[in-house]
Amino acid sequence: MCNQCNYEDLLNTARLDATDNRVRVLEVIGNNSCPLSAADIYNTLGRNGSINRVTVYRILDLLVEHELVDRISTGGRAFYYGMAPNANHHPHPHFYCKRCGQMDCLTPDSLNVDSDHLWKTFPGRIDKVEVRVDGICKNCMK
Repeated sequence: MCNQCNYEDLLNTARLDATDNRVRVLEVIGNNSCPLSAADIYNTLGRNGSINRVTVYRILDLLVEHELVDRISTGGRAFYYGMAPNANHHPHPHFYCKRCGQMDCLTPDSLNVDSDHLWKTFPGRIDKVEVRVDGICKNCMK
């Protein structure tokens, strides 16, 4: 849960209007301890007021485009959404359970990936490095 982010300020800094729905989507994402699917975000928002499913998808696309939210691949057609790295959210790897589909955040130091060498030697432009560890979570192992 993030008690440090001011979601309106994040939107304004990205030159986006801080509409109620955009703030609500960021709050749902930022206040969760793990990345969420678009359906999870939509269902959570629906418990506290009405919002159109298409609106949620459009807001997610906009937030990803403006680098406020990361779209994290599951390896298939589905995606999860988490806060993009900022002063309060450091880059970190994720664990994806291939059995139940749960995605969890790992601590930034749980998997040491030194991308400095890659940034220095790759001849093109790198916009993002995403690290996902796949396996079976402890609940599914039972």
